[in-house]
Amino acid sequence: MQLNSLIIDENNMGFIPSTGATFQLNETGKEILSLLKDGVDKDTIVETLSKKYNIDEKELFIDVSDFLYKLKIYGFEI
Repeated sequence: MQLNSLIIDENNMGFIPSTGATFQLNETGKEILSLLKDGVDKDTIVETLSKKYNIDEKELFIDVSDFLYKLKIYGFEI
């Protein structure tokens, strides 16, 4: 399933039309999805968020990797 099929509303609720699944995102999750939709790779996402939120890249790498793994569980092609 392509990320472009994912719909995110103004309340950060994610909706997958093909399955009817819904889930809640926080602001960071929404930002990661937006970057992925723009074609940004994992390392650049980590670097971008690390600078924006002043978080250690090694710690953030683990969190972003975990988030991407969960997207794969939902069936998204990352």
